[in-house]
Amino acid sequence: MPALLTVEDYLARVLTLGHSPRRVETVPLDAALGRVLAVDVAAAVSVPPFDNSAMDGYAVRAADLAVVPVSLTVVGESAAVSGPIPRVVPGSAVRVMTGGRVPIGADTVVPVEQTDQPAGAVPLPSRVEIRAAVRSGAHVRRMADDLAAGDPVFAAGDLVTPAALGAAAAVGVSSLLVWARPRVAVLATGAELVEPGSALADGELHDSNSVMLAALAGEAGADVAWAGRCGDDPTELAALLGGLPPVELILTTGGVSAGAYEPLRQLGAGLEFCSVAMQPGKPQGYGRINGVPLLAFPGNPVSSFVSFRVFGRPLLDVCTGRRRGERARVVRAAEGWSGPPGRRQYLPVRVEERPDGTFVRPSHRRGSGSHLVASLHLADGLAVVPDEQSVVTAGEPVMLMEV
Repeated sequence: MPALLTVEDYLARVLTLGHSPRRVETVPLDAALGRVLAVDVAAAVSVPPFDNSAMDGYAVRAADLAVVPVSLTVVGESAAVSGPIPRVVPGSAVRVMTGGRVPIGADTVVPVEQTDQPAGAVPLPSRVEIRAAVRSGAHVRRMADDLAAGDPVFAAGDLVTPAALGAAAAVGVSSLLVWARPRVAVLATGAELVEPGSALADGELHDSNSVMLAALAGEAGADVAWAGRCGDDPTELAALLGGLPPVELILTTGGVSAGAYEPLRQLGAGLEFCSVAMQPGKPQGYGRINGVPLLAFPGNPVSSFVSFRVFGRPLLDVCTGRRRGERARVVRAAEGWSGPPGRRQYLPVRVEERPDGTFVRPSHRRGSGSHLVASLHLADGLAVVPDEQSVVTAGEPVMLMEV
């Protein structure tokens, strides 16, 4: 029996299928969510672009507040958008709204609640009485407090999130240069697979794998150009693969094990099949078909899900240019379970936040059964148990990999 590859050794082989992203495109902000930046981005303008007020109140000179209460002449107003604003000179004040420009000469804003004037839509008074001392600089947002024009905002490889879109707009950027999404085909093999929702004959199963893998690939930044299924005939499979639309990666499930009907194995040249020291997901395959990289996962749905998380997503990160740190943390087992000796276990678990820490327990009573797809959505992550450990006891630390 051939030796099992470690997860790390097999991942290194898989990543050779990837390439540095080659195509870039410029997209407007409203089309950039979820894309990966191809270049560093600097601020086009400062944020804030001018000194402005953090409160509704009166812009004054702090030197005029040495003794309070004090009455000051109101010489004008500064709203969020307004024309020329009078200069603040000794003994004067300018009414200012939140976000309004702080006038020249003022260094402090006194909230309206600390004056004799009512809040709300009231006429501009001729005078205002300041009733509380306020420190110099209070309630003033200085120009470039957040970022100055030319400061770095994003780095190449960053994911464009909703917060990043807000930041881009704030610094004066209207479009972003991003890597083009890699085009991916997803194929589930198995004569037993039929369209989800159709009536099942004896021995048939609804095809959940192509639906799930297409969603996982899309979530990881791919453009899924085609998704479907085929039977166990290697001739049919070869014809289907040869007729796919242009893609840069093919993801398949099934046909990689040691059974009599394993069409991917029967394709022959271009693919290599390995046994990896993990559970679930031991049988794996990779290579190129018609020059296109292909990553083959086991047909059991949980095995396919785990395999994508461990191998497929890192490969797509190479193809999309995304920089992504591994998100894992140490938690504790809420109950004990066992695993296969000599193989790293990836167990779907639910997270429980308790006063004494974070705990996890198997998301299904049958543990990491590779067929338990209908309960897979209940998992918050994967508990990763080292290959030298076959038993986890209640209260023991375990590594949690987020999905």
